[in-house]
Amino acid sequence: MDISNTLKNLSQNRLYWLSYIVLGLGLLAIALFYQYVLEELPCVVCIQVRLWFSLLILVALVGLILRKNTLLNLLAQSGLIVSAIGLVERSYLLLGTERGFIFADCGFNAGLPEWFAIEQWIPWLYQVETSCGYTPEILFGITMAEALMLLSVCLLIVSVTVIVVTLYGQFKNKF
Repeated sequence: MDISNTLKNLSQNRLYWLSYIVLGLGLLAIALFYQYVLEELPCVVCIQVRLWFSLLILVALVGLILRKNTLLNLLAQSGLIVSAIGLVERSYLLLGTERGFIFADCGFNAGLPEWFAIEQWIPWLYQVETSCGYTPEILFGITMAEALMLLSVCLLIVSVTVIVVTLYGQFKNKF
């Protein structure tokens, strides 16, 4: 089987969508480990990253359920791309704040509308507890901001590649 067929059918594969769900849940679990075990409190940008990963998980759940419907599959893939773009942007802000090439106002307000008070509904996961400035080192001198930047760019590349190949496959089959 060639790579284009594998990629074309990837978005209809359960494992594709499950991998996003597992990755998102795993990263949220790691964030909670750092918060509650290592006592590295989350800043507003960290909480916003958690929100983007939560959206990614929800989109992947929808994609898993609706993966056989071509239009809804493409919509879910688009949702993954939007989530990945949001992650890239927030990760860049976090990295820039840590490295000092971005000076952002980083308070204790997540900036969410009143009707979406998720920090009050699920405070153990989404409550801002410190101001921005640094992220902890995770392995081999790599900080969490650096790892998030790399991971979010990789997620964006994978998501864009899969949707482009899927669209190409759909277009090719029509003609």
